[in-house]
Amino acid sequence: MDAPQLERIYRAEAPRITAALAARTGDVGLAADAVQDAFVEAIEHWRDSPPPNPGGWLATTARRKAIDRLRRDRAGQEKLALLAVTQTGAGARTGADTGDADEADDELLGMIFACCHPALPRESQIALTLRAACGLTTAEIAAAFLAAEPAMTQRLLRARKALRAAHADLRVPDPDALADRLAEVLAVVYLVFNEGYLASAGRQPARRDLAAQAVALARLLHRLMPREPEVGGLLALMLLHESRAATRFDGWGRLVRLADQDRTRWDAALIAEATGLLDRALALRVPGPYQVQAAIAALHAEAPDYEHTDWLQIRLLYDRLQALAPSPVVLLNRAVATRYVVGPEAALAEISPLAVELDGYRLFHALRAGLLAGLGRDEEARDASERALALAGNPAERELLARRLSF
Repeated sequence: MDAPQLERIYRAEAPRITAALAARTGDVGLAADAVQDAFVEAIEHWRDSPPPNPGGWLATTARRKAIDRLRRDRAGQEKLALLAVTQTGAGARTGADTGDADEADDELLGMIFACCHPALPRESQIALTLRAACGLTTAEIAAAFLAAEPAMTQRLLRARKALRAAHADLRVPDPDALADRLAEVLAVVYLVFNEGYLASAGRQPARRDLAAQAVALARLLHRLMPREPEVGGLLALMLLHESRAATRFDGWGRLVRLADQDRTRWDAALIAEATGLLDRALALRVPGPYQVQAAIAALHAEAPDYEHTDWLQIRLLYDRLQALAPSPVVLLNRAVATRYVVGPEAALAEISPLAVELDGYRLFHALRAGLLAGLGRDEEARDASERALALAGNPAERELLARRLSF
């Protein structure tokens, strides 16, 4: 069995096996470590003769690895007892076994909610979710965060301790608590996606691996929670952004603005899937911010070109988004639509009150520069562009802003 095939099996099986072990031990970190240990053993033993049921093999081996870790830990005796009374353990509902799929789904969903527990700092939520629910190694997560592996190891250890101290429940929250906790989970998934879509720092302008992990996680959530409209809305939003991925950078790795992208190269299949998801989410008549953002992205996807986008409808949707999730960034984006509906002077008047709140936000100054240039106020536009450039951390964004300044 070659390495890519082995990795595909691991990515497919690891989340469920981890969730099953975590449900029995109450320790997400222990479960993730045991599954990674099992994968290392698989690398050593599967080269010549892979087992007929790889998922079952990984589950059994991970359970044994968890027991080994608990035996070495004086505080692990209670968890060891929990594993002892569930001899079939994770293997009963993984791979090709004929276990209770609904229970396995509940365990997986419960683990994702635990990883996004409000007791954890946001970066720890993201790191733990990538480790337990996506199956990334500590080294891979460290690379995603541009951090040293030992530092990421310590961060994950602190996250585990915080979960234990908070007595985090590894079950899906009760219905009366679901909305708040689900919002936290979706926020984590979207943060992972955004970091992959346009990296906040580092040499790489985008992290396609992170974006792919976030999409896979959103697909998983949608499969587990098909009647939650905001889950469908977030997945639709991410797929609409992904549909443009091939056109966001040119052959030299330079960022291409939405207005200049080759729309014939957008992924029509992803757009169709996303709009179908959005239609089904909206039909549930429980509006939410992700559905509104997806509707805005869909209007961009359906427009023949940037200038002939339905800017009036987009402006109205931003009004709706501001009512649902008030933010100065929403108002900033609304001003982009105002520019095309009313004009640059009206748009500039809209963003002027945001100057204090958004002074440290590069896109505020970039938009302001564009509006000022449209009004012929070139010197002010140049100052705003220089401020945006000073705040930008992404190399592709910096190059685009520098290119504007050179004209």
